[in-house]
Amino acid sequence: MRFARTSKALGIVAIAALALTGCGAGGGSNDGGGDAAGDPNKIITAYSNEPQNPLLPADTGEVYGGRVVELLFEGLTVYSPNGESENALAESIESPDGQNYTIKVKSGTKFTNGEEVTAKSFVDAWNFAALSTNAQTNSYFFESIEGYDAVSATKKQGESEVPAPTAETMSGLVVKDDYTIEVKLRQPEADWPLRLGYSAFMPLPADALKDPKAFGENPIGNGPYKMAKEGAWQHDSQIELVKNPDYKGSREAKNGGVTFKFYTDPAPAYTDIQGNNLDVTDVLPTNALKTYTSDFPENHLNKPYAGNSTLNIPGYLPEFKGEAGKLRRQAISMAIDREEITKVIYSGTRIPANDFTSPSVDGYNDNVAGSEVTKFDAAKAKEAWDKANEISPWPANKVLQLAYNTDGGNKEWIDAVANNLKNNLGIKAEGQAFAKFAELLDLRKSKTLPGLARAGWQADYPSLYNFLGPLLGTGASSNYEGYSNPEFDKLLKEGLGAKSTDEANAKFTEAQEILFQDLPNIPLWYAARQVVWSENVSNVDTGWNGVIQYYNITAK
Repeated sequence: MRFARTSKALGIVAIAALALTGCGAGGGSNDGGGDAAGDPNKIITAYSNEPQNPLLPADTGEVYGGRVVELLFEGLTVYSPNGESENALAESIESPDGQNYTIKVKSGTKFTNGEEVTAKSFVDAWNFAALSTNAQTNSYFFESIEGYDAVSATKKQGESEVPAPTAETMSGLVVKDDYTIEVKLRQPEADWPLRLGYSAFMPLPADALKDPKAFGENPIGNGPYKMAKEGAWQHDSQIELVKNPDYKGSREAKNGGVTFKFYTDPAPAYTDIQGNNLDVTDVLPTNALKTYTSDFPENHLNKPYAGNSTLNIPGYLPEFKGEAGKLRRQAISMAIDREEITKVIYSGTRIPANDFTSPSVDGYNDNVAGSEVTKFDAAKAKEAWDKANEISPWPANKVLQLAYNTDGGNKEWIDAVANNLKNNLGIKAEGQAFAKFAELLDLRKSKTLPGLARAGWQADYPSLYNFLGPLLGTGASSNYEGYSNPEFDKLLKEGLGAKSTDEANAKFTEAQEILFQDLPNIPLWYAARQVVWSENVSNVDTGWNGVIQYYNITAK
């Protein structure tokens, strides 16, 4: 039997929900509209910030590095604008049982250094990514492949884990010939091919594995763009990409290149768009959410996407451990007035969240057991906080810090949440600002947060699991706060091995019930992307995951 690799179209539920808030009409006919003609050689400029890590596909787990990597590389599959998985470098992906896959790679495609992309380009890249000694951020994405445990093994050394692999390659990954990959998974997973469009699964040329650090500074890919020159990444300033003239895939560039300019505050970028000194931004200052449709009447869009925002609580903080910790987590969640914040701060461009996933993904459930803790109730919040103090008193004069990054326009809502906690729980709370998203991620990754942290998730591929496994599975790549619950992990595994999507989603819903008991993260609101652009460009739109389709933008 051949398993289908196509997901259902996304966004229907979220778009309907957003319409109820009185928003969503602003983009109207301008969502991707405009004159297709333009200067195919002109460089466009776009908002961004300094990536956290070198630009290796498996070491890029945040949006600013991700938007670059996705333009430099092409994988076996790509995702269409509405979230359907389509073959790119894969000639075919077949399986008789959902556990053993045969992948045929198209012949004749090349990296920009002239090296051919073959089956080995993928297998070597995946083994490199999974090997624990290489410390790749996205190694967890290869957990389904047989032999992953051997290459990803770690051991305790003092208070930390250190790499201790017993093999260098995964036993379930075999290069059959130049263009054939055989994959054996640890259990049947019929939707495994759906993940193959994510950047962690991109191929790498041989030079990447010889000196990964140097390669990450000047990556060589096979996507619609390439680095403009050696040193095109000017740290803390910009990254320059130019069109790859040899690329023949579905994302062929309609402009001459993209220069990502780095900002630590969205306000100057917004001013630069108004002055036609920057072409496009997808991060707006909070005060502009009230005016962007009138500031840019013909050049804006507002679209829901597969993403959400949370307030994360580190499991290593003593005040949030045990029964007292559970009560405090519940109290914080119930003390936040999501309806008011999304209405007043976000001008209705966000939707209060009542689960850990997104309405834009198939299987979303708006009535998960335990989700009542996401409803604002100041009296119940104070009651739970007081019960926690009876078990273990909150330290005298302790200030609860809420870490956030200023480059994402988060100050206003963080201040509003801090005020909610002060007024409803009777504690001291304040924001802890970082100029760069990468700085906040580094603090989370090193497990040195003194308090809570804002977090946002932009889906890697259209699945409920992608909002749960990578973020909250034990040892997962983006589980920076260290949450671990064996029952939750068991339900995730059962969901992955389910025989149908409906069965899988039922397991993932059960898994969320455990999350609502533990509250390692506090769901805040679902995401929508607001974008504005200058008079110098047209054809601006975003895809299912909220990422701007830079390759489609035309320069006037």
